[in-house]
Amino acid sequence: MSEDHYFTADPSVPFTREPVVTTVWGHRLSLSSGSGVFARGRLDIGTSVLFRETEPPVSGRVLDLGCGYGVIGLAVAVASPATTVTGVDVNERAVLLANENAARLGVSDRYVAHTPDGVLVHGRGEATYDEIWSNPPIRIGKQALHELLLTWFPRIAPGGRAVMVVGKNLGADSLQSWLGDQGWPTTRLASAKGFRVLESRAASA
Repeated sequence: MSEDHYFTADPSVPFTREPVVTTVWGHRLSLSSGSGVFARGRLDIGTSVLFRETEPPVSGRVLDLGCGYGVIGLAVAVASPATTVTGVDVNERAVLLANENAARLGVSDRYVAHTPDGVLVHGRGEATYDEIWSNPPIRIGKQALHELLLTWFPRIAPGGRAVMVVGKNLGADSLQSWLGDQGWPTTRLASAKGFRVLESRAASA
């Protein structure tokens, strides 16, 4: 197995695309995934649980945090024409695939993916979001994950929320508690197949 991980900025494994076809919230999505990107060639179980246990936001600005090849944010954009979605991922291949998939689905006017630096370059450094949706990269380690969430959660607009799916055996319950301690009271929306679907809101909301 390659030592490259999906959270590597520029994976060195040869880049090959693989199709992923799935139906989310009643809409068929035909996407391309790729080597060196999370969940290559499939919809991972955690994300499928997230979709099954939620409804898409109706409108507003949405951040697809750790977007991978874009399936979460693109599902939102397709299901909810009144949303605009920004994808963000450190993996440059993921960003490329997400933008290609947005064009394929005809939503590139409302879904654009960037690396974190790209968000700043494109004038979105101070942007706020009504909702953050994520299957976060738990395997980067607790400290790095905490830094990631503390970077992006303050961008949630007043009254907004974050929706995440996290494996129970990967620390979902401790993450829920930690988020509450940081001022983001977090509730469990659902639990299925070893995953928790969590909703976080600002304490002042």
